Amino acid sequence: MRSAEKYFAWQSRLVRKELGRRVLEVGCGVGNFTGTLLDRDAVIAVDSEPECIQRLKRRYAGRENLHALVCDVLSPEFRDLARFRPDTCVCLNVLEHIEDDGAALQSMASVLVPGGAIVLIVPAFQALYGPIDKNLGHHRRYNRGAVRRLAGRAGLRIRKAHYSNFIGFFGWWTNSHILKREAQSERQIQVFDRYLVPLLSSVERVARPPFGQSLLAVLERP
Repeated sequence: MRSAEKYFAWQSRLVRKELGRRVLEVGCGVGNFTGTLLDRDAVIAVDSEPECIQRLKRRYAGRENLHALVCDVLSPEFRDLARFRPDTCVCLNVLEHIEDDGAALQSMASVLVPGGAIVLIVPAFQALYGPIDKNLGHHRRYNRGAVRRLAGRAGLRIRKAHYSNFIGFFGWWTNSHILKREAQSERQIQVFDRYLVPLLSSVERVARPPFGQSLLAVLERP
């Protein structure tokens, strides 16, 4: 299934604005977002799947500022990543896959330099949870209150938290509760990416919506 390329580019621009020069990417997969970070001083890309890291290394071979490692965010070895002195940890659509999300957030915070930040994108609103979420391995969806509570337990401050993709909110709810879909269709993705993403990016650049399909949060380590 073709990915929503314009949506990925839009979300990537939102995230990049929040990043420092030494970025730790948790759950990098095969490196789609990693490639947008290679202008940084250092990129530490980690994933629990060895095959993903192997593919990422082949994809970006020769990049001296890239450190690609097999590592789980909840493993004791993750704390050793503090040696890279990351000023930002980015975790995009990954936290919802981790059963103990509080422990994962604490682990990320532990490796940051003082004043560093964790940048998250997570699916928003538990009311939208449906078969697609279950099949994707999502344990939950989030609102700002849930992220605020997680941040507090991890000793982090909220620098920013806002929803995005307000049109997607209605589409996801329809898929979950009316159509009972177990996966998004190719046609849905094509229409959303071609016609709706340009409108969304323009509107949400001017005004932040009070709800949305996703939540972007920036959490700061004191």
